[in-house]
Amino acid sequence: MKDEEDNLPRALASVPRDAPILAIDAESADRSVAVARARGARVVVRPWAGFVETRRYALGCVDTPWTFMLDADEALDAALSEALGSLAPEDAIDGYAVRRATFFCGRAMRHGVWGADLPLRFFRTDRAALLAEPVAGGVAEVHERWTVPGRTGVLDGTLLHYSYPTLAAYRAKFARYTSLEARGLRGSARALVRAIALAALRVPYSLLVRSGWRDGWRGAFVALASASYPVVVAWKALRA
Repeated sequence: MKDEEDNLPRALASVPRDAPILAIDAESADRSVAVARARGARVVVRPWAGFVETRRYALGCVDTPWTFMLDADEALDAALSEALGSLAPEDAIDGYAVRRATFFCGRAMRHGVWGADLPLRFFRTDRAALLAEPVAGGVAEVHERWTVPGRTGVLDGTLLHYSYPTLAAYRAKFARYTSLEARGLRGSARALVRAIALAALRVPYSLLVRSGWRDGWRGAFVALASASYPVVVAWKALRA
């Protein structure tokens, strides 16, 4: 977490009351550490080292057999919190995925490319691995994904993701992530042309095949922005 004192109360309040909490803080300048400790969290403060390295470090600090990864701008709904608190994991299961609803400008996106998000978030601590999967390719350590070698299940309930409260928040993250990906990608005019061609296919796919139009103007915006993301990455890499 980094300067998340506004989001933390919602995230921490959604965690089952008796669950131990570990928070990794990237030297916040606000009251994030105090808020987390007030909820009973064990807080480790260290310089920011990137998404993948930080989460791998966090996993190494966990001393329980199972881990649930929660970002500061997320929260468990009541059904997911109850499922997590009462779960008796099967011996043959290595992890559980959760249904995640991403909110954009105050509304959960139910369709389009964001409408079927099912990330693995609850897993055996000693069996999990984290992989980076940059959207545009390359070696940037962003858009990471947890994996386990064995069987997985799906928990009841929904993980609520409040990542984009405003258009400005979306644009800021878009700019940050495309720049991070561009640094891990070799600039190529051919890659840029290919990204533009694929973008022309991704927009109708999101709007029509994945029914993004059902989310109204938000669905249209996400379809266009998501399709243009690899284009912007390729363009930034070419300019570097």
